[in-house]
Amino acid sequence: MPDSGQKTVQILELNAYGGDPESGSQSPLLKRRLQNTGASSVLFYREPIEMVSASGAWMTAADGKRYLDFYNNVPSVGHCHPHVVAAVADQMARLNINTRYLNARVDDYLDRLKSTFPSALSNVVLTCSGSEANDIAMRVAMAATEKTGFIVTENAYHGNTACVTEISPAALKKRTLPDHVIAIPAPTSGPLAGKNFAADVERAIFELAARGHGLAAFICDSIFSSDGIFADPAGFLKEAVEKTREAGGLYIADEVQPGFARSGDSFWGFGRHGVEPDIVTMGKPIGNGFPMAGMATRPELLERFCRDVGYFNTFGGNPGAAAAGMAVLEVIEAEGLQENARKVGGYLRGRLEDIARSVSSIGEVRGAGLFIGVDICSDGQPDAKKTSDVINKLKAEGILVGAAGVFANTLKLRPPLCLTESEADIFADALRDALST
Repeated sequence: MPDSGQKTVQILELNAYGGDPESGSQSPLLKRRLQNTGASSVLFYREPIEMVSASGAWMTAADGKRYLDFYNNVPSVGHCHPHVVAAVADQMARLNINTRYLNARVDDYLDRLKSTFPSALSNVVLTCSGSEANDIAMRVAMAATEKTGFIVTENAYHGNTACVTEISPAALKKRTLPDHVIAIPAPTSGPLAGKNFAADVERAIFELAARGHGLAAFICDSIFSSDGIFADPAGFLKEAVEKTREAGGLYIADEVQPGFARSGDSFWGFGRHGVEPDIVTMGKPIGNGFPMAGMATRPELLERFCRDVGYFNTFGGNPGAAAAGMAVLEVIEAEGLQENARKVGGYLRGRLEDIARSVSSIGEVRGAGLFIGVDICSDGQPDAKKTSDVINKLKAEGILVGAAGVFANTLKLRPPLCLTESEADIFADALRDALST
């Protein structure tokens, strides 16, 4: 168990560039970025990289160096996938309008997307970002329940609108949540995972009632990626969802990170747990880099929300987005990427577990499919400094990874779903070497 004195780290600080904005050693492009974006600038690595092209699981920098991308889950079917690129280019050359006009391509996509969900989730609202999708989900939940309280995990990240930032502890530098939000510990592994997590949810439900808010929704990313990636045992979410519904609240499945076949076992992360959400939110991999996202829910829940709000999203659900989204679904099916995530993800995890048996600085390997977390420790305790050193050593070897977890000591691995076993070996060998030096 981590020492209680361990320092927690804000999510945007993980693996972030922290150089002096006035440093004379900066490249001209870095200086321009910092001047243009100011305090809002967030860049990766101690020495940021200028990227110029990408394909499959690889990215290429301006200096010609190639990097194996084990971090970026946005182009989930592979960087610049030719089928997605062609579909978007073709549609953009024909027509790209807002959703106030009928267009068959949009509804063809919606029908295809809905076929992946439980049948009750038959209404979809398309947006431009996962933050927007989660914002609408929260508002739908409050309208449906007439309650205002939300339960999240203690290092959750759900987006950056004003409403969603309030339920994103990982984004808050001062870690102070508003009164209507309660953060509970992330689940732990083992046979009591479901029971213990449900007990935490139940305690939060009682506290929200005591505070006068009541429960609108329990929202979680079903692989708990920002908390440090907790996937097993499959099914442990059931009891927490049951407690939520007993209290009259809704269960919102944030599938921005684990959705679209990444877990290998199921197309959606919630599917691994055998639960059916009241609301599902999607983003990032939905368009393989095209800025689109969405929310799926039951018609009666959306109808209740729309009694009070005439919601409209100018760019959400335009034909260009629909073309990107449809192409992603087609590629996942045609190339067997869910099965590839299961197979190659299992192979990679096996390699990492082998390394962990011989390297004391790996505390635990967790995950599902091609979404894996590797804890980096010293003397059994989380070590954020060593994690940062490993990340930058891997960067020097041409491999990109990120970090997660309350203590910033979990390597977060989310390579494109087209990853091969030979590419998995490249990563595993490099990680072994980085931990041995």
